[in-house]
Amino acid sequence: MPPGAGADGGRVLSLTTLAVAPQKESNMATDDSEATTANPGSAPADRIPEGESAVASLTGEFYRGEVDRMATWRGRLDQTTNWAVVVVAAILTWAFTSADNPHYVILIGVFGVTAFLVMEATRYREYDIWRNRVRVLQQDLFAQMYAPDPSDESDWRTELGDELRNPRFEMSFQQALTHRLRRSYLALLLLLLAAWIARITVFEASESWEQTSSILTISGEVVTAVVVGFYVVVVAIAAYSARGGRVREFEE
Repeated sequence: MPPGAGADGGRVLSLTTLAVAPQKESNMATDDSEATTANPGSAPADRIPEGESAVASLTGEFYRGEVDRMATWRGRLDQTTNWAVVVVAAILTWAFTSADNPHYVILIGVFGVTAFLVMEATRYREYDIWRNRVRVLQQDLFAQMYAPDPSDESDWRTELGDELRNPRFEMSFQQALTHRLRRSYLALLLLLLAAWIARITVFEASESWEQTSSILTISGEVVTAVVVGFYVVVVAIAAYSARGGRVREFEE
């Protein structure tokens, strides 16, 4: 063997090994990818933690997240109500500042408050989703941990899992609308009605209410009839809905 042939052969063997190794690793990665593609459900399933400790940890994280969402949407509800109150205060202040200011700005305020009511009813349906999830965990998990009830046979895990897979509104728009009407907006609407009556009678006592309640070419009788009809419908809806199942913050 010529001198140095052993060393050269060793170097060639090493270079050949280094060249083949990445190819083997690439082939192994390809095989793993093909195996994952052939069985797509295995990889996500392997990542799902098992055991009571893992479930308890995930449940705690899930509960904190749902409470945060519920608080966020509750804040949005309060924000809408605050806007309505500010609008009512501004309109009443301006309407009674001078006799030259038209009375129908109060009726515009009635329309604005009604728009806020519709907006808040939509938000309340969103809020009710997160509130229901929080109540399920509080009632069926935490309450059972602190004070077990042997008679409780609710399948809350299945129900909650189905709700997470197929989220849906638990409350109809009508229920949300009547609930927020009774809780907040009926008082604001009645306040605007009282202010409008005072504006067309007491504030301008020198003229008849038929004259002061008119709007441009629309007679006062027609305007009054429309206002009275609107409020009859609103009060009837609030009274009728109060007879049925009322929506509470923590309805069972």
